Amino acid sequence: MTTHMPDIGKATLAADSARKAIIGPVAASVAFVMELTLVPLLLPAIQLQFDLSISQLAWVFNSYGIAVAIGVMLGGWCGDVFNTRKVFGYGVALFAAGSLVVAAAESFEMLIFGRILQGFGGGTFSPLVPLLLTRALPKKPGRTLIVWGSISGYVAAFAPLIFGSFLGQYGWNIAFMFIAAIAIIAWLTLIVSQTDDVLAINSPQAKNFAELFRARYLWATYLYVFCTYGAITYYLFRLPVWLSDNNVEATSVGIVLSTMWLTFSCLSTLLRKMVDSSHLRVIIFAAPLLIVAGFLLLFFDDTILLLIASSMLVGSGLACSNAPSTQMILRFAPKGMSAASTSLDITFARLGGIATVALLSETEFVYAAFAMVFSSLVAAVSALMANKGFAEKS
Repeated sequence: MTTHMPDIGKATLAADSARKAIIGPVAASVAFVMELTLVPLLLPAIQLQFDLSISQLAWVFNSYGIAVAIGVMLGGWCGDVFNTRKVFGYGVALFAAGSLVVAAAESFEMLIFGRILQGFGGGTFSPLVPLLLTRALPKKPGRTLIVWGSISGYVAAFAPLIFGSFLGQYGWNIAFMFIAAIAIIAWLTLIVSQTDDVLAINSPQAKNFAELFRARYLWATYLYVFCTYGAITYYLFRLPVWLSDNNVEATSVGIVLSTMWLTFSCLSTLLRKMVDSSHLRVIIFAAPLLIVAGFLLLFFDDTILLLIASSMLVGSGLACSNAPSTQMILRFAPKGMSAASTSLDITFARLGGIATVALLSETEFVYAAFAMVFSSLVAAVSALMANKGFAEKS
């Protein structure tokens, strides 16, 4: 018995160290997801307090997305070249600081500054979350990522509902304070944890970026991501504002958004074993059809049941495009350039949202819906091209 105690003690210590290493990235990811799901719900209140036009409100939304797109590319590169945990920690600290600036904002300019700071920090740390998680538990990376995805998905589902039901009475500022608090907890956990960055720092290797630009099926998938995430982001931006203009209560808006994210989480769980098979081609093609169907439902009425049905369709479209498109991108990525390819995946998703919101923010809903039909058609054609490449590589 005595001779085995040191080994048992080491195993216990290693398990405890791994748990501490996981808490920080998961908490930061929760804060990042809460921003994504709560801000659309907060837009009408922000617009009212600052007396913003719809184009100014679009800047409140898009300034964050632009900063995230820039931060993602920088964070991914710095995470490979420098100490990953330190880069992650800097990103979380910036995200928390930006959230506090937004919560305390007393002018439109201060609000935009806070959103940019928040977005840049979120973009810097978000691509490093799965990297840190898989390093913490290298023997069970799949299980770790499933737990992470499940937690993020359910936070996305229930955060709007909880805020709409209980916290909305305290004003929109408290949501950003809560997001900042979770980010600070993540940062402090990272500081307290004594785990080392186990991956040695390697000097960047020369890569043939021409191979990246020649990967036509990869770029077809990027176009697919641009269009589908553009439509979904516009839905998240425009729906709460549209419902508020039609005197729909914040609680009902929270229910609709929660339904979308809950549908996404549940369907993603069901699809997790199918994305590695030939079913992937059907799933990725179905996504734009589901999204446009969700938009078209809004033409009929604004009753809660129809709104929930619409959100379920869009949430299903997000589930069918999220992991499947990443799977396609990894399949088409040139050898040794998976990290660069997946960073571009996130960038194109954000750019699609930025462009769609910027172009359609002041457009009447009926015309925006026609634009969504066109965007979904482009996405469907891109999916067919990607499916052709999938068949060639199978």
